[in-house]
This record gives sequence, structure tokens and C-alpha cells, in this order.
Amino acid sequence: MNRRIALSLLLAAGLLTGCEAASDAGADAPAGPPAGGPPPMPQPITLAKRPDATGGEAAYVAKCVMCHGPNGMGFGLLARRMDQPDLEKRDDLTTDYVELAARQGIGNMPAIPRGEVSDAELRQIAEYLAAGPHGAPAGAAQ
Repeated sequence: MNRRIALSLLLAAGLLTGCEAASDAGADAPAGPPAGGPPPMPQPITLAKRPDATGGEAAYVAKCVMCHGPNGMGFGLLARRMDQPDLEKRDDLTTDYVELAARQGIGNMPAIPRGEVSDAELRQIAEYLAAGPHGAPAGAAQ
């Protein structure tokens, strides 16, 4: 019986020593992602981050930025084939093109029905994007 207790204590001491050595080895390691790892995700764009947004900008943030913002699938897909995937920073969009692309869909983007975005909202969004490029709007997170 005493032999079992002694063996158990010896085993426990060995485990504690091993854990302590492992935690000391990591003490000098830098915090954060490993070198060459992915960059941090951008903060989401919301109306709360753009409290002064009105008209087309507000409609774009409310209806489009979840896909076309830096965290969205539309942004990533456009980045594969365009120099400027950020629709707000483009200078080659026309109102008609934005409306047509939204209503009929284009590439992987599905058609956006009037039940989700009204014609009036889409017109505001299209006019806002066609007036670009837009820098960092007031209230936007950098």
C-alpha cells in the first residue's frame, strides 16, 4: 500500500514538473498570431459606426455592406478579379449598372428582390456609389 502511495506521489511530482517546464518555455514567446499568420479581421461596418450616414450611404450600410464590406463574401470575390473590390472606393460605377447588377444578379451575387430593397432605396444606393469614390466616411472606423 505504501509503495502505491509513494509511486502515485512520484508520478504526480513528475507531471507537475513537466507542466511547469512547459509553461516556462512559453513565457518568452511573443503574444499574438505566429509570424506569417493571417492579419486580424477588419471591424464590421454598421450604422452605429457611421452615425452621420444618410440617404444612399445609410441604405448601402444597412442593405449591402454585410456582403460588400471588408468582411463580406462579395468583397472577397471581387478582390479576386478587380483591383478595387470596395464599391465605395470605385470611380467606374454608374447608377444604371448598380441597379441592373442588383436586380438581375451578377456572377455569384444573387438578384436582390424589391421585397428586400425597394426601387427608391436601390436608386439611393446606386446614386451614392456612382458618385464615388468615397473616402472614409465621417464616423467610419479606420
